[in-house]
Parts: sequence; structure tokens; C-alpha cells
Amino acid sequence: MTTSDWPLWEVFVRSRRGLSHTHAGSLHAPDAEMALRNARDLYTRRSEGVSVWVVPSAAITASSPDEKDPFFEPAADKPYRHPTFYEIPEGVQHL
Repeated sequence: MTTSDWPLWEVFVRSRRGLSHTHAGSLHAPDAEMALRNARDLYTRRSEGVSVWVVPSAAITASSPDEKDPFFEPAADKPYRHPTFYEIPEGVQHL
């Protein structure tokens, strides 16, 4: 297997300041262990991170940009999702 045949991996890094991992970029590697080592060397070389995740790009399922309007459109036919559907009893505070 040549380097051009290696699978693509997506890299997520959690910085010292943040609580969640953010997408840092992509890289090619033959396996998960090498992808993790390469991601560490490439994306945290200045001690920017405390945790690194690598995920095979083929394992990610994403929504299509062409379907963004219907996919993210609010569900208007489900009024129970809105707080105006419920009556708030008298005496209930901080709701």
C-alpha cells in the first residue's frame, strides 16, 4: 500500500482553554495509531492541545448542503415543542 492509498482521517483537538474538541484538519495514515501520532505531531506541536481524536473520514455521515433548508427547518406541526402550548400554574417561578 502506497501513501496515496492510505485512508483519510479527520482530526479533532481539544485545547487547554476549551471543553470540546474542534475539527483541526485532515491527514492520511495507514491505521488509527499512526493517524493519532501524526495528528499529535502536526496539530499540537506548540502544545495547543490536551486531547486528540482521529476518525476515519469514511465513518462520518453528514447532511447535504443542498438539503439545508428542509433538513434544518423547524417542525411547525409539533406545537408541543413550544412553551406556549403549556399553561403555567399560578405560583410557579423561574420557569
